[in-house]
Amino acid sequence: MFQPDELDLAILEMLRTDGRKPYTEIAQALSVSEGTVRNRVARMVEKGVMQIVGLIDPVRMGYDAPAMIGVNLHNADVEDVARQIARFPEVSYLIMVSGGFDLMVEVICRDREHFTQFLNQKLRKVPGVAQTQSFFILRTIKMAYGADPYFHPTKEVV
Repeated sequence: MFQPDELDLAILEMLRTDGRKPYTEIAQALSVSEGTVRNRVARMVEKGVMQIVGLIDPVRMGYDAPAMIGVNLHNADVEDVARQIARFPEVSYLIMVSGGFDLMVEVICRDREHFTQFLNQKLRKVPGVAQTQSFFILRTIKMAYGADPYFHPTKEVV
């Protein structure tokens, strides 16, 4: 298991808020060489501790029907059903949960018609899916990794 030290954690924190931050800036801020930062990042990526990815804003790209869907299964292996659901391009996030649902699925659809087609022609046709409950995402208030949501609690919404 990978055990990060203080320098690794400091590098991760800087990249968490800006994955494109130049290694020279990180090195200067942490008083180490650029090569040290580059090597540390390469090692953490190789060990699977971190990934550097681009987050998109689906609303700004014209996908205006994000939703969460709670899924209940009947006589099905949760892992098998989850693997099938994960293959759908509309699925952006999929987790196995405890409580009222077996799975929670986040989907990003262009519009309500696209969402309806996804729900009826894809998700509900997966063997083992017994029941779904949909929750349209009205506003994102906080996103992971410091990404900037549309809604800013300190700004007036018009």
